[in-house]
Amino acid sequence: MAFHRSPEAYYRYPERTMTDRFNCHYCKESLHGRKYIQKDDQHCCVKCYEKFIANTCAECKKPIGCDSKELHHNGCHWHENCFRCYHCSRPLANDSFMIKNERITCNKCLPRTDSSTCHSCKRAIKPGTKSFEYGGSHWHERCFTCNRCLKEIGTGSFVPKGDEIYCVSCNEKKFSKHCVHCRKTITSGGVTYRDEPWHTECFVCKTCRKQLSGQQFTAHENFVYCVNCYSNFIAKKCGACHKPVTGFGGAEVVTYEDRQWHSNCFKCKKCYSSLVNKPFVTHNRDVYCNDCGKSL
Repeated sequence: MAFHRSPEAYYRYPERTMTDRFNCHYCKESLHGRKYIQKDDQHCCVKCYEKFIANTCAECKKPIGCDSKELHHNGCHWHENCFRCYHCSRPLANDSFMIKNERITCNKCLPRTDSSTCHSCKRAIKPGTKSFEYGGSHWHERCFTCNRCLKEIGTGSFVPKGDEIYCVSCNEKKFSKHCVHCRKTITSGGVTYRDEPWHTECFVCKTCRKQLSGQQFTAHENFVYCVNCYSNFIAKKCGACHKPVTGFGGAEVVTYEDRQWHSNCFKCKKCYSSLVNKPFVTHNRDVYCNDCGKSL
């Protein structure tokens, strides 16, 4: 129950002569001819009362001045006009009320506070109404819908994303990665190559269709190949030994015009000295050191 407060502080006009010293306890200004409040045998002006003594309204957080009617309950204080139902704003100074979850509630709105509130529409979920609960929140059946397609999820599977929920289909369309090769959703695992996602079963050699995940491979003209297929069908042949020049394993390769050599095969045709990083001459598609080339 809330009560009108009859404070010990009240207005008075001093009945003293002008020669008496009668000052505000706080600001020390004279109270002669002015309204003042007496509280606990001390006198203060109206301004200092509101600044140092007055209670603070629990609703509007402003001081409850001397001119205001004040209500109090369990150590809290309100302006009379601020003491209203949190839900319907009905004045409750002269009516019965309850305080639930630190909110003033009239008897009419009290049943609403005993019901769960729908996370979507913010309305009460009446007892006996079919509803859904997830993560401590509640929804009406009609409100428990996918945030993308807005279809009711019901008892179907869904995927939460923060405060939003999605059906499985919309979650895949909106958030899942899609394979570069088949364009279908990658639900788990997969391979990333050149910052693009692939299904493991789609990331295969262009020629033999062998899966390349976890295997050594190379790319040529936007296609990927296993080591064997690249060596047999794509790689150029060494100008000396005529075996594939792949560069796999960090092997050094020498390139000249349209031809390639393994670095250890790049030797003078006559004296067999290495020509890597050395000047050389060519004759009939063979290479020679400068000294041997002079005798050609």
